[in-house]
Amino acid sequence: MSETTAASAGSQHGFRTVFRVVSGNFLEMYDFMVYGFYAAAIARTFFPSGNEFASLMLSLATFGAGFLMRPLGAIVLGAYIDHHGRRKGLILTLVLMAMGTLLIACVPGYATIGVAAPLLVLAGRLLQGFSAGVELGGVSVYLSEIAKPGRKGFYVAWQSGSQQVAVIFAGLLGVILHATLAPAQMDEWGWRIPFLVGCLIVPFLFLIRRSLEETEAFKARKHRPAIGEIYRSMLENWRIILAGCMMVVMTTVSFYMITAYTPTFGKTVLKLDDTDNLIVTMCVGLSNFIWLPLMGALSDRVGRRPLLLCFTAATLLTAYPAVSWLVAEPSFARLLMVELWLSFLYGSYNGAMVVALTEIMPPAVRTTGFSLAYSLATALFGGFTPAISTYLIHATGNKAAPGLWLMFAALCGLVATLVIFRARRTGVAMQAA
Repeated sequence: MSETTAASAGSQHGFRTVFRVVSGNFLEMYDFMVYGFYAAAIARTFFPSGNEFASLMLSLATFGAGFLMRPLGAIVLGAYIDHHGRRKGLILTLVLMAMGTLLIACVPGYATIGVAAPLLVLAGRLLQGFSAGVELGGVSVYLSEIAKPGRKGFYVAWQSGSQQVAVIFAGLLGVILHATLAPAQMDEWGWRIPFLVGCLIVPFLFLIRRSLEETEAFKARKHRPAIGEIYRSMLENWRIILAGCMMVVMTTVSFYMITAYTPTFGKTVLKLDDTDNLIVTMCVGLSNFIWLPLMGALSDRVGRRPLLLCFTAATLLTAYPAVSWLVAEPSFARLLMVELWLSFLYGSYNGAMVVALTEIMPPAVRTTGFSLAYSLATALFGGFTPAISTYLIHATGNKAAPGLWLMFAALCGLVATLVIFRARRTGVAMQAA
């Protein structure tokens, strides 16, 4: 069966299938968001220190450490999915993700069990990172393989779209908790509630994922590469994986800056109210949710390259001036305007980028290649964006320094786009034949 025929067959129940496959993706991003939102409270619970900056940095470094496991998860779990199938792999990642979330939610604080507390939290983050290493790749490839002809960009954009639902839900829950509990209660135990809510959602998501069918494109494949073959292919195609990794840097840095880092930045740098920061984050999630499928659909019409070039260039030119304008006179209105602008840039770029990444990877190792490129960028750049931004502000004294970090990410995306599409246009082989 051809890929076009497979896509048509697989999309007969498009909306229901898309909902089932992205459900676990929601949990993955929800877990990461709530850690980022409550990094300060987690710092006080598990990383006590006489220095508030040092305590926060340890908490943010633990947040980033989870991303270091993503490349390993991409290689191990990605090979499993490429060999055994998309459905089995997506169920496995959901189980691993839930175990990590439960661990963080239930670990006693440093005052109760001492150094074991931060070590167990770290273990939970590493487990979450290991499973997340292939979650995005598995979901994106599944969506690309069930998409109707000519609508692949629109379908794949819902991988990122489901993440925005998680941002909105986590932000709304945070607003409710801050309105209900006193600040001292939030610091002591209230921050655990979002993690426990995530655990309660797991059985529902597991039942949804179990109903998934294997994609027709995968079932029609006559040769399913063994694990060793997949790893050899990764080495042979290192150029396309590296270029894909650079293309993802823009996405992962901008996303974690405008979502996970916003509550911390708003509170510790701009000195704005917690509730205001969470409301802005919710608005960002809603904005992302709107722009991602729209731009994914637009990329189906005009191509991926024009959008990628346009919005990396726009980010390169406006990121630092926008953040500088914000920190000059911090306010809820300015934070909202800047974040919505950066959301527009992120959503427009990512709507075209994710589907482009599925298209440039060799079909036989599509999940592993996509996941490795994505997880490397997230591990080295995106996941540490809150920590890097905090350090840059501390080291330079410039509150707008995160804007410079975002400009660097945009430059990576711009260069990668030029290299990848020039190679495709001129017929230069970026991957082994």
